[in-house]
Amino acid sequence: MYPLLFELGPLSIYSYGLLLATAYIVALMFALRRADRAGLNGQRVMDLGIFVIISALVGAKLMLFIVDFDRFTSDPAQLMVLLKSGGVFYGGLLLAVPVAWWYIRRHRLPLWTTCDLFAPGIALGHAIGRLGCLMAGCCYGRATDLPWAITFTNTLAAANVGTPLEIALHPTQIYEAVAELTVLGILLAGERRWRPFAGRTFWTYLLLYPTARFIIEFYRGDPRGMVFGTIPTSQFLSALLVPLSIVMLLRLRRQGEPDATPAKSQRKRAA
Repeated sequence: MYPLLFELGPLSIYSYGLLLATAYIVALMFALRRADRAGLNGQRVMDLGIFVIISALVGAKLMLFIVDFDRFTSDPAQLMVLLKSGGVFYGGLLLAVPVAWWYIRRHRLPLWTTCDLFAPGIALGHAIGRLGCLMAGCCYGRATDLPWAITFTNTLAAANVGTPLEIALHPTQIYEAVAELTVLGILLAGERRWRPFAGRTFWTYLLLYPTARFIIEFYRGDPRGMVFGTIPTSQFLSALLVPLSIVMLLRLRRQGEPDATPAKSQRKRAA
């Protein structure tokens, strides 16, 4: 595809970086719009979103370093790849969740209602980010002869992330983008049609996305960390999140008590 969009003198504009930034901005703006409708303080939600973005970036790169530890420690030059890469999505999620929890508790925001605000934005932003992966050639699939296979030809993609060239591959980036958009549609439709309770949207996201990711991992062809030497890290984490999400949905549904704090009270605290 097009890893490098254009150059302005010494400045290089890469497609992945541009789409990743777009993904974060779109996700945050979506959350802010939802916060207004929920009666939560927009400034608090904005600050929380910034904390989440920073922690997600750090966590994603940290997990990539961990799962490819031998690669990065054996060849220091590979650290430049780490800096250019967006990292592992689950790494960003695993760090962003405790950071968000800390911020929410500190500012006394309603926990599950606030999480519900962000879940659809995460799905939308992730879909955009996967298009960045497609442009960069990373997160590529296994070889296939299916009619919708994609073939990369850009040598820069091969140099940057090891993309196989002139080989028909599963378009796993598109698979995941479509999966995320489908999850987004289900979440938004569910908010209108399903029984409302705080935490439902967030934990439904953590049920649907890992389910899709678990399946897509079978078609991934890029080298990535393994658990027990056989299971891709993201697939292993997906297998853990699915049952956890089911338990949390059942638990919160039984409680059935919204934890949304009245808008006036939230605005007073943020003043």
